[in-house]
Amino acid sequence: MKRNNTKRIVSTVVAGLMVCGLFAGCGSNGGSATSSAASSAAASSASKKIVVAATPTPHGEILTEAKALLAKEGYELEIKEYTDYVQPNNVVNDGEMDANFFQHTPYLDNFNKENKTELVSVAKIHYEPLGIYAGKTKTIADLKDKATIAVPNDTTNEARALMLLEANGIIKIKEGAGINATVKDIVENPKNVEIVELDAAMVSTKLQEVDLVVLNGNYALNAGLNASKDALAIEKADSEAAQTYANIIVVKKGNEGNEGVKALVKVLQSDEIKKFINEKYDGAVVPM
Repeated sequence: MKRNNTKRIVSTVVAGLMVCGLFAGCGSNGGSATSSAASSAAASSASKKIVVAATPTPHGEILTEAKALLAKEGYELEIKEYTDYVQPNNVVNDGEMDANFFQHTPYLDNFNKENKTELVSVAKIHYEPLGIYAGKTKTIADLKDKATIAVPNDTTNEARALMLLEANGIIKIKEGAGINATVKDIVENPKNVEIVELDAAMVSTKLQEVDLVVLNGNYALNAGLNASKDALAIEKADSEAAQTYANIIVVKKGNEGNEGVKALVKVLQSDEIKKFINEKYDGAVVPM
């Protein structure tokens, strides 16, 4: 009788251990599944990141303001800043970054042509009026014979600068030259001004050496100048230049459908960002 009871006790203990083992196994499997799901979610979160190349002012500043709004869309925004107009396109073309924000369409078209790249615009964000600023000469009316005027030397911005000088009676360019104008297209130069062609980033550094400078909006801001307050003349909102030279978000061809880029565009075109641009730049940068 005792022997039978002993057998029953052993059987019960073994069964209990098997059940415990079974539940322990379920607990282990459940933990593994939970861990796997957490890892997957973390990986998904980590992958929802967009890296954008930009010039510091105003593009980097606008993107910084957009970070919190983009986070609400589920994306982390990393901004890489450059001070030139070449590397931001190179890093997007090479696939190092998702997009860039610093240029307008004519510049992009010319860059693609010269470098055999396939970069495309996905959205217009803002417009930066090009302005004429005082150097050694304080007003356009005071401009003397053989005065010097510094302008950006890249193809599209130089044409834009020449068009602005023409609009203010300083020179006249060949009819039809428009956004393709170069110094060779100057057909009238009553004051015999010398056009000094410089890299766009260098123009503002020559303020004390030349009579006038023509500056891109971002470089004017970098130099502590405001187009609406300090410029002797700026491009008008209804000018050909204003309609042509909107600053754009650019990606490599084939990446137009990138969901992160779509979210970025949505945020940059939002009322919140438009308000930020208007309040911070006071007309020096105009949202589209």
